[in-house]
Amino acid sequence: MENQIAPLLTSDEVGRVRGIHPKVVERMAKRGELPGLKVGRFWRYQSKALDGWINSRLQSDSPTVPQGNSL
Repeated sequence: MENQIAPLLTSDEVGRVRGIHPKVVERMAKRGELPGLKVGRFWRYQSKALDGWINSRLQSDSPTVPQGNSL
């Protein structure tokens, strides 16, 4: 069975899909806040890695309701 590598996304594509300016995407990747790969002078991103990053952020940022309190 062959391992297939999914196409890498550009900063423009990530920004368009995620609703973030491409320069913000690049700054976040440069600081290590967003999973990315620098190829030459360009940043590239795996869709699967970004989805995992978003899911982990959603789980860690989810609000909790203290016990005994109801909404």
